[in-house]
Amino acid sequence: MPSPAAEPTDPSPLDLTRFSETPLQRDPFDFLIVPGFLRAEALPAVEQDFPEITKGGSFPAQSLKCGPRFSALLDMLQGPAVTAAFAEKFAIDLSGRPTMVTLRGQSRAKDGQIHTDSESKLVTALVYLNSRWESDGGRLRMLNGPDNLEDYAAEVPPQAGTLVAFRCSAEAYHGHKPFVGQRRSIQLNWLTDAGVLKRELKRHSFSAWTKRVLRFGG
Repeated sequence: MPSPAAEPTDPSPLDLTRFSETPLQRDPFDFLIVPGFLRAEALPAVEQDFPEITKGGSFPAQSLKCGPRFSALLDMLQGPAVTAAFAEKFAIDLSGRPTMVTLRGQSRAKDGQIHTDSESKLVTALVYLNSRWESDGGRLRMLNGPDNLEDYAAEVPPQAGTLVAFRCSAEAYHGHKPFVGQRRSIQLNWLTDAGVLKRELKRHSFSAWTKRVLRFGG
């Protein structure tokens, strides 16, 4: 009697082949945009398990109540396969570097101002989770400089499944036109050292605590 067929395993929700085949853009800084990085068939479950976020700002993932499938995705994003793929793409040694994941659920009028990420961050990756995006606002722009939001090399609608990632540097200016409303994203950062992670989590946690106090009038 033939042995029973092996149980099929769920494919990875991340398309690392598409990631590896997407060329890195070098001008005006190192970045890449990967639509479909989070596979379409994985989106419904991940979106359903995204935590409820009713306030603006960034929240450490561990401070929120995430569903199991979303939590599994976050574990995968911080796993060795993804780290190795990013290290190869950006030609940077990420071994032993701590990772931090923060989530956004709402965009405020003041969000999106032109900025660069701090020097304590080596690489920033953003994965968007918005089913449709029709607004002119909220579309992340990779900018040619610090002064003009209209002077951009690329624009990224925060469409579900899309990844945008860049090497953090003094030239990595980015921002978006104002948008008020739901704008869901995962931000993954590889950091320089564990001390930075501790400080960042403390800062974000204090901010989240303050927002809860203001919400409930405490």
